Formats: sequence, C-alpha cells, structure tokens
Amino acid sequence: MKNYKEFESRRKVFSHQIGDGVAVLFNSSEMVRNRDSHYPFRSDSYFHYLSGFSESDAVIFILGGKTPKSILFCKPKNKEKEIWNGLIYGPKDAAEIFLFDEAYPLDKINEVALNVFANQKKIYCIPGPNGLNDNRINQWVEQNKKNKRAGSRSLEMIIDLTNMLDKMRVIKSNYELNLMKRSASIAAKAHIFAMRKTKPGKYEYQIEGEILNQFMQNGSHDTAYQSIVASGGNACTLHYVENNSLLKDGDLLLIDAGCEFEGYASDITRTYPVNGKFSSAQRDLYQIVLDAQKGAIESICSGKLFDDPHKVAVRKIIDGLMDLKICSGSYDEILETGAYKNFFMHRTSHWLGLDVHDAGDYVDEQSNPTFLVSGNVLTVEPGCYIQPSSKVPKDFWGMGIRIEDDVCVTKDGCVILSYDAPKEINHLEEVVGTLHD
Repeated sequence: MKNYKEFESRRKVFSHQIGDGVAVLFNSSEMVRNRDSHYPFRSDSYFHYLSGFSESDAVIFILGGKTPKSILFCKPKNKEKEIWNGLIYGPKDAAEIFLFDEAYPLDKINEVALNVFANQKKIYCIPGPNGLNDNRINQWVEQNKKNKRAGSRSLEMIIDLTNMLDKMRVIKSNYELNLMKRSASIAAKAHIFAMRKTKPGKYEYQIEGEILNQFMQNGSHDTAYQSIVASGGNACTLHYVENNSLLKDGDLLLIDAGCEFEGYASDITRTYPVNGKFSSAQRDLYQIVLDAQKGAIESICSGKLFDDPHKVAVRKIIDGLMDLKICSGSYDEILETGAYKNFFMHRTSHWLGLDVHDAGDYVDEQSNPTFLVSGNVLTVEPGCYIQPSSKVPKDFWGMGIRIEDDVCVTKDGCVILSYDAPKEINHLEEVVGTLHD
C-alpha cells in the first residue's frame, strides 16, 4: 500500500530547494497501440516520484518561497466514464487522499497557472520532446509577460528540474528500499521457477511465459523491461529479445528479466546450462564471470567510487581470459588496447529505481566518477560473450554469460537485494530441470 506521506514529504523537500519559483510536472498520456486498443498506462517516473498519483494527463504545480504548497490538476469526477474504465478520483478526493494542498479539474489549469506565475520568478520543468507540454508552459510565460504591465512579476528564467530531482532519486528511502526488495524477491522467484522448467526441446518463449506468469502470480503486473531469454549463440547479442529459438542440449541459457512493483524495477540476469550440467569449458568461463561479479560486489561501500566495481570486474575477467587463452598478451597490453572489450563490451553497473536505468549522474562536473553513498541502488552485471573466431579456442564459441544482481549501498558495504536467485554452479545444477510438466 502506498505511503502518501512519503510523497508529500518529497514535495516539501523539493519546494524548499526551488526557492522563489514554481515546478511544473506533467504525467504521461495514454498511448494508442492500434485503433481503439491502448498500451498499458505507466506514469512518468518524475511525476510519480513527487505525487504517487496514477491517472494519465494529470499535472502538478509545486510552489516554493514563503508560502510553499502543491497543487494537483486531474480529470473531473465522471460516473459514466467510471462504468467503462474504472475509478476516477476527481479533484476533491485526490487532494485528500494524495495530500495535496489544492486540486482542480484540468480545464482550470490555465486560469490557475496565470495566477501562480504572476508571483513567481522561476519555472522549473522537464524539457524534452513533449512539444505539447512545452507549448503550454510557453503560453503561460507569454501571458505572464503581457500581464507585466498590470503589476505581475516578470519571470526570470525556465530551469531544468531533472538535476535537482535526480540527486533526490538516486538515494533511496527506507520506503523505496522495501519496495525494491519486494520487486527483487518476485523476480528472483520467477528466475528460480524458470530454471526448474528449463530443459532441451522447449522454446525460449515458453520459458519467458513462465517468468511472466510468476511475476503476476506474486504481485507484479508489469515487467521492468522486455525480457531477454537467449540460448546458445543468441546470448552473444546483448539485447536479444526475439526469444523464439529451440533450447538445445549442451547450450547455455541466459535470462535477463526483472519486474516492477509499485513502479520500482528489479533487474536480474542468470546463466545456466539447458540440460542442467555445465560442460568443462562452460564451467571455466562461468566461474570467471562469477568471480568478477563477486569481486565487484565486495568493492561496493559508501565512500567508494561508482567506477570501482567495474575496475575490479575488468581485472578479474582479463586474468581469466588470459588463463583460458582467449586473450593473448600481457595484462597491461590487454587493458591498454581494450582487447578484452571483444568479450566484455559493456559497463558493470547502472543505477536502479523507478527506471531500470534510473536517474542519477555517474560522473561529476569534472567528469570524475561519482562517490557511492548509502541508499544508492545499482546493478552489478559483468559478462563474457564469445563469438566464433580462429583466435579463440573452439570449446568457447557461442557462449554468452552474464550474472546480474541488484545491490544497495550501505555505510559498511552493501546488501544484495536479489540474493534469493541462485548463481553458484552447484546450486544451479541442483535446480535446473527439476520441475516437470
């Protein structure tokens, strides 16, 4: 159940940050998929972060200054539409439930906006491709200029609010962390179920279906992103989403799948043999990636740099690739030339939260990696992907291995939110293929 005081508290914190100004945030609109069918609606993440209000097309004003307050604009109550599409809060109930100081129907927004802007120096908003919303703000600004002769204060500037909100969003509250733990737990259970259902002769999409079913069975109605279920050489395509190949005896299966719970994403990847038993070569390469991931996780702590886990993972993967004769040359040569990037070409981590690639900077204004602080949540996901090549031992051709967990930074280290999903070789071999149709 949503804690609406959490959202109210965020708005109050933000209103103090904007000083003598007003922030304007627009929620997403419903999108037509085809004809009269719509895509599932999902609130804009910034809008959700400050409101918790889930109706499309809503708008919020957050005022700073000496008399801070928050104003919601939403659809009017309409009993006839509710028969077709379900509950519409209406301004009165929305203000009471979601703890806004004021609320109005959407058709009053121009009138209220002119009164609000007449007493503010700055507008904070999210610039971007949404031309309709940009035009609305520009119309209010132009009208404010016309009213200047009548004694209204002239606006000084329009400011991008994302930097301020990103600094808030990148540090999760206890309320957010509890939601993310639940999201990770649901996703971990789905991965375990998929492992148990995996066997040669099934199709990737059948395993994907099992994952989606488990998401819903355990309380998540949405995926955090399109699931990757990639067997054999398909796993060497990082964003493979066709999910239509036959699972073959002797191949590995890479599954990158996460869900949303109350808007918060999980992001877990596991790789294991389709037949439940690692071959010698699979075991060797998998252990390299697992050691890299464990080393990266161990390096995470408040006060460390965001880039530290990646550096640890790269070091361990280069050492492993050298041992397996997949990379040749000295460690320094392989690092300097980037030869390892033929096999490990992506970064080890990204922020996680309301978005699977969540808000927050990775570098500061001098392009130095940012410091980790308690409450940060990031993924740790090293990988190795071996395309067929005369320079690589044939036993490793077509292997794609990635291991990913969701990790919360603490003062003394970190907590793995997705720890329920097995990743040790012996644990995987005990689980895969154990649930029969």
